[in-house]
Amino acid sequence: YPTIETMAQSFLALQRLLAKTGFTVVKVRNRYMQDGLFTVHGASFRNDPAFRQAYQRGVRASRGVDPEFEWRVHTALWAASTALKAAGDFVECGVNAGFMSSAIMQFLNWNETGRNFYLIDTFSGPVLEQYSTSEVSAGRVGLAKQTLAAGGYVTDLDRVRANFADWNGARVIPGAVPEILETVEWSQVAFVHLDMNCAWPEQQALEFFYPRLSPGGIILFDDYTYFGHEAQTAAISETASRLGVKVLALPTGQGL
Repeated sequence: YPTIETMAQSFLALQRLLAKTGFTVVKVRNRYMQDGLFTVHGASFRNDPAFRQAYQRGVRASRGVDPEFEWRVHTALWAASTALKAAGDFVECGVNAGFMSSAIMQFLNWNETGRNFYLIDTFSGPVLEQYSTSEVSAGRVGLAKQTLAAGGYVTDLDRVRANFADWNGARVIPGAVPEILETVEWSQVAFVHLDMNCAWPEQQALEFFYPRLSPGGIILFDDYTYFGHEAQTAAISETASRLGVKVLALPTGQGL
């Protein structure tokens, strides 16, 4: 039988060999590994009761479907909590079942805030004509059609309204961005979450809301650097540059 020393030497040799080919060996037990993100760093937020309640409220909005993106939700809850210190209402463009916005409203005890949360979506799936040539070439339209056919996009508006009936100030607004934005009487905005999976409407929403963002307000992009969403990265970066700001790329795929 091999000795412990021999096994250790063999393991180190394997590590060096894998490193030369671009791979590494790490201990995965008790590590975070979800949603395209793997890290050996701590994720103690997962044990926070307030986080767990918020996350489960999101799962409830999705009727038990857990997308397993806890770190993404953790980021959104931090951003929303920080934005609560700024003046103005909250906005989400790309609501679907309401997973993220439900988690946020649960976490912030929304009925105590006295604010509006504008929840904007077509509630009929993405507007396919809005996809750019590069997004079509990358298969985004085909994926959107498959997701819609599989029921991944919620089209039952009554279901959505019933989900948000728990909270005062929840304004469910069906319509496509950017056209629908002009129909709302906006005041100051403290928090914007953009999750439309398409470059053009997110670019338009950024241009629309940035001038309305109050000091200390936050805009969070759900898919800014997410795998397969390179067109969004380029479009949002270009728009942000014109506005004189930079987007912080996050390893969750989000942008801040």
